[in-house]
Amino acid sequence: MAEKKARGLGRGLSALMADVPPTTTATDGTAKAPAAERMIPIEQIRPNPDQPRRKFTEDQLHELAKSIEERGVIQPLILRAVEDGMYEIVAGERRWRASQIARLHEVPAIVRQYNDTEVLEVAIIENIQRADLDPVEEAAGYRQLMERFGHTQEKIAEALGKSRSHIANSMRLLNLPIEVQDMLSDGTLSAGHARALITTDNPLELARQVVAKGLSVRETEKLAKKAAEPPAPKRDSAPSSSEKDADTRALESDLSAAIGMKTRIDHKPGGEAGRVTIEYATLEELDELCQVLSRGR
Repeated sequence: MAEKKARGLGRGLSALMADVPPTTTATDGTAKAPAAERMIPIEQIRPNPDQPRRKFTEDQLHELAKSIEERGVIQPLILRAVEDGMYEIVAGERRWRASQIARLHEVPAIVRQYNDTEVLEVAIIENIQRADLDPVEEAAGYRQLMERFGHTQEKIAEALGKSRSHIANSMRLLNLPIEVQDMLSDGTLSAGHARALITTDNPLELARQVVAKGLSVRETEKLAKKAAEPPAPKRDSAPSSSEKDADTRALESDLSAAIGMKTRIDHKPGGEAGRVTIEYATLEELDELCQVLSRGR
């Protein structure tokens, strides 16, 4: 049995974007004309219910609508025919929404034959390649391409003209708590800030600190590094002079007088072990201390 050839990523980005209408081949081997562009009434078009992009910024839509009023819809929508004479958007929902704001009655479109799986795949690629997605939407798009269509990070990177590390780092953002992802989506945090928090134990708490203090990415990296460091072991606090018995204080005074440097004895009551600390103010005093200790040899 012949090995099944792996399916490529989408049907080609140039065909998807409608910049270069694809040439298809007829059954007799001759070239067929590219898919024809036609004008479709706006009321016969409906959005794709599985559209990966859920947010359309009103300001950007109105800006696009103003451009459409002046120049028209330069790039046709990609549609597929559905029931009752309707068409479903495969690519170009922003243009369709902006055209309604611009009060157009029809828009240029190219009608293609796509199945449900291909429609979703093309919609994801169109969003990633052409729209200004927030980091979470972009990462979710990559994950869908991998989980639903079996594409590898290498294949996605190659098809979209991005590095594999970019794909991997982007998808790691989806490991953050939903609250932190929301901060990314609304622009409160940048992707650089979020990447610095991924490996920390409490990214949400740190993210709130970053926002409250207005920290830079570099400062956030330092904060995350500090948070990842194990806490310093607690040292047994030495008893103060007032807590030491009279014999210990007298011995400290004798040692200090003998070597000419402040000496402290830390000894736990009832125990055998302890610590003697000698403080020196200059390197000369350290040399003198070394000489004093060497004389006993």
